[in-house]
Order: sequence, then C-alpha cells, then structure tokens
Amino acid sequence: MLLSDELNAPPGVDPYRASVARIYDYLLGGKDNYAVDREEAARIIAKMPELADATRENRAFLIRAIRFLATNAGITQFLDCGSGLPTAENVHQVAQRINADAKVVYSDYDPIVAANGRALLEDTSRTRYIEADIFDTGSILDDDTVRSHLNWNEPIAVLFVATLHHHKGDRGRPAEVTAEFLDRLPSGSYLVISHLVDPHDGSSDDAAIAELREIVRTGSLRGVISRTQDEIRELFHTTELIPPGPGRAPEVVPLMDWWPDGPLLHAPNVAQRIMVGGVGRKP
Repeated sequence: MLLSDELNAPPGVDPYRASVARIYDYLLGGKDNYAVDREEAARIIAKMPELADATRENRAFLIRAIRFLATNAGITQFLDCGSGLPTAENVHQVAQRINADAKVVYSDYDPIVAANGRALLEDTSRTRYIEADIFDTGSILDDDTVRSHLNWNEPIAVLFVATLHHHKGDRGRPAEVTAEFLDRLPSGSYLVISHLVDPHDGSSDDAAIAELREIVRTGSLRGVISRTQDEIRELFHTTELIPPGPGRAPEVVPLMDWWPDGPLLHAPNVAQRIMVGGVGRKP
C-alpha cells in the first residue's frame, strides 16, 4: 500500500502537513510521502545539500547491522525504537529476507507516523507497529504488543538509530533510557545506536552541526542534540562493543566506517562524518 495519494490517506493522517518520517522516506528514495514532504525536503537540501548523504549512510549502517545480527549473531527478534516509517529497506525487510521467521516491533511517538506504519504493515503477520515514546521507556517496555509479540526469554536486538539525539531534556536522559532497556533485556541481546556527534574542535564539522540545528529549528523537524563521541559511547554502558572491522579495537565510529561493504574511493563529506554509531552485546 502506497501512502503517496493525498485523496486516500489513512484515517488520522494529514497529507498536507510535513512529517519527518515521510521526509526521511523521500530522501531514501521511497514512495510513501506527499507533496508537502517533498517540498520540505527540498527546503532542507537547499540549505544543506549533503544532508541526503547522512540519511543514506544512516540507512546503510542499519542494513549492515541487521545483516550482521540476523546472519552472524543469530538474532530473530528486533525492537526498533523511534523507527519512523517502515519502508525503503527497513528492519523487517532485511531481517525477514535472511530469516522468514524473524519478528519485528516498530515504535514511533508520532500518532500520524504510527497510523502510516500500521497501514503499511497490515499484511505482515510477523511485524507489529506501536505508538510509543522512546523517552518514556514504559510506553515501549510494558506495551502488551511488545511483551506478547517478542519472547523476552530469548535475545532481542534493540535499535536506537538516529533517535536518541532528539532528546530535549524534559524527559529521561538517553543514557538512562538505554540503561532501562538493557536492564530488561536477556543475556545475548544487542543494542544498535547511531547518533549525531559533536567534535568540539572548531572544525567545519562543528559548523555543520550548528547549521543542522538551525535547519531543524526553522522547519518541521524535531530538535536535535549532538553529543561527543565519549558521551555516545556511554550510551552502550557495559555492553561488549562489536569491533567495527577486521583486526580493529571495539569502538564507536563514523557510520560509513562500520563494516563497510567495500573500500571508500573518495573523502567523506561533512554529512558523512557527523553521524557515528556501533553495536553492543549484553553479556
């Protein structure tokens, strides 16, 4: 089911108000977006042309992480927190190609996105979509669908991909959020995080982060907070970080540097440098 027809929008969905999830879908080449989303995307790209590269790197990192988890780690359960729209090579598509029995639960705080998501997944029996806020951990961890669809006695991969930097300080801190999830997860579970990084070094990357904040402030997207690489590492707590490549020490790295599919043949632009991430395993 496509959501691009304004006249046939799902109930509760306003096709004339831009949505960050549908903008993201558009930037990834998806078809589940409306004219208002494409117009907002054009405004953003006009101010920061490289931003589309950041969305693509984020999605490519997600795909590689899911492939690793479903193939090498044998994970069959995924909880995607703050997922946006489940389109354009998202978790269930990648995981269920590898293992048709893989189960996925998506969550998003936006009721409009949740309505879109449920419409897209109405024919997918092993995938669920709930309306919940990652900074209200109980809204996810205690949700009946989450508790019943996933087996909490077996390992689960929990994903916070480009979501924790949306914290505004009025609810649980991101480190507290990931700690609560890890406390409830069984041994052998995994945590996947990508996050805007703040180099704090006066470089062009610093300027890019400031520009991105201004783009967000003046548009329809939710505010973002960047953190240092050490602060992002702390979000993983005592999990065992997976090395980002052969013979490398476990660490948080730029997304394009985490088990890339091939050699990089050009210098990364600023948008490709301002997102870092990693994958950690709960002992």
